[in-house]
Amino acid sequence: MPDRPTPAQTLDRITADALALHRALRTSTTDHAHALATWITETHDLADTALYLFRHLAQLRPHTTSAELLLLERVAHIAKAAQDAGAELAAALARAVENRRRRADAVSERVVLVGPSPQQFIESATDLLDRIPALYHAIHRDRLVPPSPLTHQPH
Repeated sequence: MPDRPTPAQTLDRITADALALHRALRTSTTDHAHALATWITETHDLADTALYLFRHLAQLRPHTTSAELLLLERVAHIAKAAQDAGAELAAALARAVENRRRRADAVSERVVLVGPSPQQFIESATDLLDRIPALYHAIHRDRLVPPSPLTHQPH
């Protein structure tokens, strides 16, 4: 049976995935529906993993200290940032499809496109993803991550 990742490992993976997605969004200027759908799926996976971590941490023990509650709050903010980024990407996808339809339906070369543009939604998603590494660093800076059970084994 595979070992369950520790909360620290899960946070590491969430942050690494958020940074990779952030890079992909920053370096791409596409509003291609397939790419947007892939990015939406990735943000949903990030949010799901963060929510799973939140549930796991909430079940560990009663949260009576401010440090325990602060950890839960920051993990919840990570999940929200990923969910909000996914919503922005979904809006970009809808706008990209709408703009394509408008171009296809246009009887003249002049097409009126509705703003904000898909790229503006993508930029908003990128800004939201910026929050995840900042929250990750705050969690580690304040030493809020529970230690791994493996770190307490005698040598």
